[in-house]
Amino acid sequence: MPIGLQEKWDKKKPANMNIKLIIIVVFSYLYGFFEIFMGVRQRRKRKRNIIIKGDKGSFWLLFSLIAVGYTLSFCFAATRIGRIYHWDAFFAIRAIVILVGLIIRITAIMTLQQHFTYTVTKIENHELIESGLYKSIRHPGYLGQLLIYIGTSISLSNWLSVLFMIIPILFGFIYRIRVEEKFMIEQMGEKYIDYQKRTKRLIPTIY
Repeated sequence: MPIGLQEKWDKKKPANMNIKLIIIVVFSYLYGFFEIFMGVRQRRKRKRNIIIKGDKGSFWLLFSLIAVGYTLSFCFAATRIGRIYHWDAFFAIRAIVILVGLIIRITAIMTLQQHFTYTVTKIENHELIESGLYKSIRHPGYLGQLLIYIGTSISLSNWLSVLFMIIPILFGFIYRIRVEEKFMIEQMGEKYIDYQKRTKRLIPTIY
């Protein structure tokens, strides 16, 4: 990086960066509390309605990998290693990506309604939901979460932060999807297999 640009960035950095870091941290906590609230709420409602469990530890593995991703991402952001010196631009991109992710996540939860669960389970009167976003992708809720995590890491303006946020979390979601889809096939058979043929996992027409 040119010395002049480095010096200019360093002068702007303290006030500008501290405010944005506070925003990132506060948002991360608020989003975390939202997911915890939804999880507790869903668990209280579903405690008596669960027929079969098939999670195979995927929830806790995903939770652990998200924690690892956040830790590594913020650790690299605290150094100059991998830093990208265009903080304002990346912070703006972050806001757009996170907003899209939140909309997708909340829409997916609202579409599932009483069928929404945090663990892989079969509940009473379980149905295959194929409306809304579920017409084209099977896991829009996970797509929304991935966009939120990507947006958070982008806001740190460090390419290593993005990399080390996404790799462990993506691994966790891929494992989770495999466990969930295997369970759904066991419970619904050909009906779910036909649904798989008509849809993609996360990205319409691609994956």
